[in-house]
Amino acid sequence: MQTRKAEQLHIRTSEFQKAKLAEAAKVKNLNVSQFVLQASLDAADDILADQTRIVLSSDAFAEFCRLLDEPPVVLPKLREQLAKGSVFK
Repeated sequence: MQTRKAEQLHIRTSEFQKAKLAEAAKVKNLNVSQFVLQASLDAADDILADQTRIVLSSDAFAEFCRLLDEPPVVLPKLREQLAKGSVFK
């Protein structure tokens, strides 16, 4: 699906940085804008995946599921603190 690109992103670079980006873009047969956008989106995907996805071995996943199935642990001091209400009221 193609969407209309109406938003702009402006960045400042040194002459050296711009030349390096242009060289890399040329190797990938992209213009600098396409190259920078794709590299930035790839980096964003990696960063967000690290924050939103958990990768476990099958043994670790089985242990995780076992722990989720256990009844909750009662923590009297935590219950006490929560009963007091928020300090931000």
